[in-house]
Amino acid sequence: MRPLPDPPEEKTVKPKPKKNPPPPPSNTTTNKDKTGSPQRSLFVNELMGHKKPITAVCFSPDGQKLATGCEDGVVRLFKLGDILTRSNKLCRFKIISLPTGGVPTAVAFSDRGSSVVAAAQHGYGSCLYIYDDGNSVKKHPFEKPPDFKWLQTEANETKAIVCLAGTSARYDAAGGSPFFVSCSKSSDISLWHGKTGKFLGNTSGANQLTNNMAAISPSGRFIAAAACSADVKVWEIVRAEDGTIKEITGAMELKGHTSDVTWLCFSPNSERIITASKDGTVRIWNINVRYDFFENPKILNVFPVPLLDSKGTTLHYEHLDISPDGKILAATHCTRLQWLCVETGKVLSTEDRAHFQNITAIAWAPKKISVGRKCKMVLATVSAEEKKVKFWVAPDSS
Repeated sequence: MRPLPDPPEEKTVKPKPKKNPPPPPSNTTTNKDKTGSPQRSLFVNELMGHKKPITAVCFSPDGQKLATGCEDGVVRLFKLGDILTRSNKLCRFKIISLPTGGVPTAVAFSDRGSSVVAAAQHGYGSCLYIYDDGNSVKKHPFEKPPDFKWLQTEANETKAIVCLAGTSARYDAAGGSPFFVSCSKSSDISLWHGKTGKFLGNTSGANQLTNNMAAISPSGRFIAAAACSADVKVWEIVRAEDGTIKEITGAMELKGHTSDVTWLCFSPNSERIITASKDGTVRIWNINVRYDFFENPKILNVFPVPLLDSKGTTLHYEHLDISPDGKILAATHCTRLQWLCVETGKVLSTEDRAHFQNITAIAWAPKKISVGRKCKMVLATVSAEEKKVKFWVAPDSS
């Protein structure tokens, strides 16, 4: 009897090791510390809950609420707690659905954050809406949407409103209300009463150039516009003895850039303006001068944008915003986000791909807010094609 052949040897197949997915681009940074090691990302969280891309973002004056405009025609109000919490999607406490066909192009808080202003474009022109968020009286804010307060049709000469900017200054003659400005794609910048929505005046006729954006100083005294020009015009809101608005008159011009100014912002003390231009520079201006005696604004600092394209050409910043302590400047170019020292222009940190698409809006919280067990300065950013807000903490400015 023949012996049975030995059974074939069993081959053991080793499983292929799983590849770890690459980290998301938003959490990578090109900066290195003094030892040459990569710095930790400043990204801390993201706010979800939007059905379509976000068009605008704004913090309330106390930094405790956030308003967003969305392409789905909805303005969403979020009550922010600890930024680190992963349940920020559940922090939404008000939803404002604009009339059919209206897409919010800009949002701002008014009347010390108790109201929210939304700009929208319709077939018949631009409109301004103010809603009372009702947070001070409603114990259950999900019960009904915010109360509608007023509507201004054909605002800014029917042109699309590209930005809204409010001021924290309050005047007794204005019923204890701050003002806000709306800036359109044309040459028109309008001033409005923050509580009643009353039209208070505009810069029509004084600026013949197409606006990129405009801002009002925290003191409520000046309006400045970045237009299709190398110069920046600054207007003064002149008040009568009783505090009412008398006129909006030209105050000064900032001359020094050699190409169009893309963005600007006021310092927290309203004494400086920071401008970015297509000439690849950032300039810091002292506007605390006696311009009525023909004293010109002084250039305090000029520094080149520390970004180059593949050909070695200096790029330019598209958005700017200054931190509430006045020490850190946040700036963007396409998907890149940078933090710089205001006094020296030194780059403090860089996120090469803060978003997958170009950044379209940035905003600092006016006050420090909770990040874990500490209160920190927080920056919010949004992108043209993304449905979320990203939050970043400020780097060390020393």
